[in-house]
Amino acid sequence: MWGIQIKIIFFDTETTGLDFRNCKIIELAMVTVENGEIIEEYDEFINIHQPIPPGITRITSITNDMIKNEGIEEESVAQDLKERLTPDTLMIAHNAQFDLSFIYYLLKRNFPAEADDIVSSLNWIDTYTVLKDRKKYPHKLIDAVHHYDIEEVHFHRAIDDTKALYEVTKALKRERNDLVEYVNVFGYNPKYGVSGLTFPFIEYKAQYYSNFMKSDDDILPRK
Repeated sequence: MWGIQIKIIFFDTETTGLDFRNCKIIELAMVTVENGEIIEEYDEFINIHQPIPPGITRITSITNDMIKNEGIEEESVAQDLKERLTPDTLMIAHNAQFDLSFIYYLLKRNFPAEADDIVSSLNWIDTYTVLKDRKKYPHKLIDAVHHYDIEEVHFHRAIDDTKALYEVTKALKRERNDLVEYVNVFGYNPKYGVSGLTFPFIEYKAQYYSNFMKSDDDILPRK
């Protein structure tokens, strides 16, 4: 999809809450693409050995029994990430700041000496940032699916969201081939500031809502 040989991982997490320091990932999904072809679909529940908040179960339909009976240990998921997140891999997520923060802390708990090097050796694209330069509010993944007439999935399940993200990214690229401009650039609402950690390998730029598709010489990275 990029015209060059590159490894791309589309990914999504479902978590027990918004606090990346104290909440945990309960589902991690990744779709790996090489040379324009999907070579792996990864989807694992994580047994966090603590109850899932009822509100999270209502949103995701992930239950305590599911992570107890089907989940694997966090250490195993961390190892899987370490093996797959090879240097220069392009990581794509919708609201990537959120998912990156949770993945970083998962790696930090399990590979404290290596976590920073792992995440900083990758490249990152946030499709939420791209969408805010393209479409009027709102900008959730489901809104992107509707914008581009993509078949709906079971949203708030990581593997389904990841597959939808893959289709959304292809639609964004077809619409205008400038995604490379957004590598390692995350937009943020200046009213609230950056949510969570600020990573030194990411350039954070204030981004305002727009009611139209911005011209290709006025997109966020070029301001």
